[in-house]
Amino acid sequence: MVSEREIDEAVAVLRAGGLVAFPTETVYGLGADASNPEAVRKIFAAKGRPHDHPLIVHIADAVQVANWAREMPGAAHALARKFWPGPLTMILKRAPRVNDLVTGGQDTVALRVPAHRVAQALLRAFGGGVAAPSANRFGRVSATTAEHVRREFGAAVGCVLDGGAADVGIESTIVDLSGARPALLRPGWITARQLEATLGLPLAVPEAQSPRAPGTLAKHYAPQTPLMMMEGDLLIELATSLSRQGRRVAVLARSARQPLIEGLVWVAAPQDAAPYAHDLYANLRRLDTAGCDVILLEDPPQGAEWFAIRDRLNRAAAGAQENLA
Repeated sequence: MVSEREIDEAVAVLRAGGLVAFPTETVYGLGADASNPEAVRKIFAAKGRPHDHPLIVHIADAVQVANWAREMPGAAHALARKFWPGPLTMILKRAPRVNDLVTGGQDTVALRVPAHRVAQALLRAFGGGVAAPSANRFGRVSATTAEHVRREFGAAVGCVLDGGAADVGIESTIVDLSGARPALLRPGWITARQLEATLGLPLAVPEAQSPRAPGTLAKHYAPQTPLMMMEGDLLIELATSLSRQGRRVAVLARSARQPLIEGLVWVAAPQDAAPYAHDLYANLRRLDTAGCDVILLEDPPQGAEWFAIRDRLNRAAAGAQENLA
């Protein structure tokens, strides 16, 4: 449990323009005072993040939306009542005071009220918005424990609040409410079906003019080791072939039955979607540090509860075959 003294120290770091890593229910965030442009620049420098890639501003409650957005439409009020605090990010028209570094130069701002008790304690003690992307190098596997953050950034982060492993394990759902109709920009643990049930209307498909949103690049969430996703039978065949070529293979499977292949590193993932998501990034980090030439991942199911997981894995695997060739 994070102490009140640790929260006070983290608030002092934020107010001094430093970086604080903190847990949310989704993943760990790398935070800075969202109203301090110099502090926000440190996020981009630490992550190696492009400056046109917008950040999510974390706030303590929906009342604070008025400080960051120039309007909160009825759809946003409905979603806030249902899902905040929680793993939902809403994109709204930005207020004039919001700086371009936070928005990526767009006319919109991404806002979230996290549910994690440590994040809530930090935000309430700080009293303002905290801009916080996931606490990892840009495009790499997100951090779901404080130790992941420490290994990734070392002394570059002024304070790391250890709230244990993130409960959900994958990033928030992002819905755009700045246009004529709500649109799902990034799937997450709150599903499109849940959003549509609350809104009473179907979500629109993102268009070319939709706002840029975090975590939506074709390649993202990727380990440094090339990752390929395929059916179980093909996975075993390829693992066998690569091993015979002298390549070391790591596998994230949905079965505990490990084949007898020399040098194989095998991790059995949970069968159900929720624990699979919870363990996903920790498992990918474990396999990424195993010293292998490739990570082979057994294709997860197609059900609706697996949609956000498959989104992350498809982005993590983008371009892997070219890297392996």
